[in-house]
Amino acid sequence: MPSVAYAKFMAKAGAHALICEGCEAGGHIGELTTMSLIPQVCDAVDLPIVAAGGIADGRGMAASAMLGACGVQVGTRFLVANECHIHQNYKDSILKASDIDTIVTGRRTGHPVRSLKSIFSRNFKAIEDDPKVSDEEIHKLGAGALRAAAIDGDRDKGSFMAGQVAGMIKKEESCQDIIEDIVKGYLDLCKS
Repeated sequence: MPSVAYAKFMAKAGAHALICEGCEAGGHIGELTTMSLIPQVCDAVDLPIVAAGGIADGRGMAASAMLGACGVQVGTRFLVANECHIHQNYKDSILKASDIDTIVTGRRTGHPVRSLKSIFSRNFKAIEDDPKVSDEEIHKLGAGALRAAAIDGDRDKGSFMAGQVAGMIKKEESCQDIIEDIVKGYLDLCKS
């Protein structure tokens, strides 16, 4: 859920829990940050809330708990897990990313997406900012771009979706190691 309004709607529709994702996340995003979204949703609905967006370690998990979430969803860090079968170029792009290496495209069409800066994402941004280009042309440009990144590793035509935490991720490891590291970091912070 990217907003309180969506969270209320889903609560009324019978949801048993909600994943609320801030704009720091990779892929399709809303406007609110995780830091501002989670407490507002927790105050608005009486459901378990899972925080997402900008979480890659125990500090993010602890912060999410302090904001009222009962759990976290981690995405970008798991893209470089040994068990993740995306193209190595995608993984390498995340591992090389710095704190300012993501960009948001698609705002013009109402479908904002956060991805790593690349030839594709910079071109997409320039084209969508051109008023002479139709929304239909923009949609066609984005069609198949995630597949081009994840399957083909195409740095020119691929949309390498990743969150702002990409700059924190420096090694490939197993899912088990990632989970254990996050939980250990969280528990260490809870003890102090």
